[in-house]
Parts: sequence; structure tokens; C-alpha cells
Amino acid sequence: MKELIDFDGALVFAVQARATYPGFPACEGMLIEGPQAWGEFCPPAGSDDLTAARWLTAAVEGGTVGWPDAVRGRVPIAVAVPAVDPDEAGAIVAAGGCRSADVRVTGGPDDAARLAAVRAALGADGAIRAVVQGTWDVDTAVAAIPVLAAAAGGLQFVQHPCGTGAELAAVRRRVEVPIAVDVAALDAGSPALAEIADVVVLTVGPLGGVRRALRIAERCDLPCLVAAAAGAGETSIGLAGGLALAGALPDLPFACGLGTVVALAGDVVSAGRALIPADGHLPVAPMAPGPDAERVAELAVADPEQVAVWRRRLSAARELL
Repeated sequence: MKELIDFDGALVFAVQARATYPGFPACEGMLIEGPQAWGEFCPPAGSDDLTAARWLTAAVEGGTVGWPDAVRGRVPIAVAVPAVDPDEAGAIVAAGGCRSADVRVTGGPDDAARLAAVRAALGADGAIRAVVQGTWDVDTAVAAIPVLAAAAGGLQFVQHPCGTGAELAAVRRRVEVPIAVDVAALDAGSPALAEIADVVVLTVGPLGGVRRALRIAERCDLPCLVAAAAGAGETSIGLAGGLALAGALPDLPFACGLGTVVALAGDVVSAGRALIPADGHLPVAPMAPGPDAERVAELAVADPEQVAVWRRRLSAARELL
């Protein structure tokens, strides 16, 4: 199957993050054409070769073997709210049209006010999730979570408040708010998922593709949702894999964190194919949207050294497929 993929013609691109979305990463990677569709290879900087190989497996899956059959035609999306001042946060939610919000919290003085502003914009029946991404220790998390829940008028869950599985288990025992865990971010010695998580967050690139992530969901016996990968920006081509996974999950009790393309200053697809939520949802498609030639030309990386770095990363990852 690898012989059918145009690795040599892979396009290196870079898209900056919007300044209005602090904490959200830029997207740099390669667009790879397979016999059926395009894929996006964008492992975070500093990833080892094994991690990059999982990202590459995910990138070529849709364009070769294809994605699993969907059981739903569209997926509910949570609006991404960066760590901005409360007025900006409320405006982002009001403009997004989503009934759920993933709100970045940093431990700063504006966290509670930001959550309160999001609640005001969503209304009483909206769902708010606090996204921490592993930056707190146990005591900080245990102290902060009830305060944040009160400010938000209730939290659906807190996502990955601590960095290790042991810390997550300790926090979960001491707070009432459900804990969502990004399974791809767990350390090797983590306790069983049932001990550390009420909700499992699945990310396609780091887990090695839609099928591999789907198998994790089938085995874990916990409610799951799909999100964009932490620490890596993804364009609409990359995020399409997350939608394929969300579309294939037997049950999807939560909105998914796949509305992050708005945090990028551009996209590699045409405006009509960009994955911007409408009515709080995104469609599930059998393949990723194809790149727009004009937009790719604008976002292409011209620096020969940077292109060479990506070609070396791709070559090393290919050796492990």
C-alpha cells in the first residue's frame, strides 16, 4: 500500500495561529496524496520517530484503506474558547452557534470570570468543559476545580487537569466534577482508565488513526469524545479524521473538540470546504477535503532547510510503518 502513496510529492506547509487565540498552536506539516484522498502529517515539533509514525499512519489511512463506516451524518461540536478576557470569551461563544464550550483555563485570575461569561453566553442549558491539558499538580487541581465549577454554573467535566495518570487518579478521588482524560497523553505507568477517567478523550493523530482510536473506545467501556490533538495545530484536512472517528463511534454522548480550525490564520482548503461549525455541528464525510491549490501555494514553506527537516521526519516515520 505504501507504494501507492505519493510521499515524494508531499507538500510542506505552515499556517500561523491567530493572535486572538493564545495558547493554540500553529500548524506545520505535510500534505500527502493517497490513491483515494489526501492526508495531513503534522506531528508536534520534538516528537520522536515512533510518535511521528503514528501520525503518519493516521495521515495515510483515509487515502488508502479508507475510514470506518459512519453511524451518524454530523457531529456536535464544542466551541473552542482561548484564555482571553471575559468579554472576548463571551463574544466567541455567542458567534459560534455551539451548545457546548471548551474553555481554556490557566490558573490565572481571569479563569472564573471567563467561565462566567461563557455561561452567560451559552445559557443555563449549555455545557461547559474546562480544558487544562496537564498543567496542574494534585493540590492545585483539587482547590481550583470546585471554584471553576461554581463560576461556570456547573462543569460537564475538566479535561486532563494533571500530567500523570497517578495524579489524575488522585484528583478524581477528591473532586465531584467528572474528569476527562486524553488517552494519548497518558504516561506509560498510568493506572487503568477506569481509575483515572470518567470520560475518555480520543485524538486521531497521536493514536495512529481512526481504526486504532476506535479500538481503544471499544475496549475502555467509558463514554468517549473526539478532540483535536493537544500541542499540534490541524487544518481541515487533518481534522477530518477526527470527524470520521466521531462519526463511527457507536455512542457519542458529548460534543467533540474539533472546531479548532478557527484558531488558525488560514487553511489549506477552499472556504466552502473549511471545517467551520454550522448550527453547532460539523458533517461527517467519507474522505478528507482536498487541498486548494491557490491556498497551498500561499502557505507553502519556501525555506530549503525547513523543507529538508520535514522530508527527514517523513522518511524516519516511513521506516516504522
